Amino acid sequence: MYRLLLLLLAGCATAPVAVQRLPEAEAPFAFNGRVAVRQGEQRDNAGVRWVHRGVDDEILLLAPLGHTLARIRRDEQSASLEASGRKYAAQDMESLMQQVLGWQLPLNGLRYWVSARPVPEVDSAIERDANGQVSLLRQQGWEISYTRYAAATPDALPLRLKLQREGVEVLLLIDEWEAQ
Repeated sequence: MYRLLLLLLAGCATAPVAVQRLPEAEAPFAFNGRVAVRQGEQRDNAGVRWVHRGVDDEILLLAPLGHTLARIRRDEQSASLEASGRKYAAQDMESLMQQVLGWQLPLNGLRYWVSARPVPEVDSAIERDANGQVSLLRQQGWEISYTRYAAATPDALPLRLKLQREGVEVLLLIDEWEAQ
């Protein structure tokens, strides 16, 4: 009985973090994790794989067994979203997600916020904990709470973020950061 319980608990453990320190400000990054979104009465969740390189992003939203629900791509000129065998395009990724999926992630800011940094040259308010890590970031109408990091050092990568703004709540759990 106890062995079975230990095996089940071991299976629930998250994968180790491959990278633990913050990359340089504009450095590429990639991570695997999970996202839960609550917007009004709508609740959605998915696995997420995000690869960011300069001005290009590719985000996969995944079903529990790894099936791709949506593929989101962005570059300097446009954004595209593929879902259910159809492809959609627009200038703005957030409104495209809202139109196709019924919810959105604040991707323009989130590319900075996932590494506990504010969007450059935009007003922000930052609170830090006793370790010097960002515990709360307020920017662009969003309140981002950081509740878990890969280590206890000031330059450690965040593993758990909660974003809130006017009826929208996003919980992002990062299981694995990868060097790029």
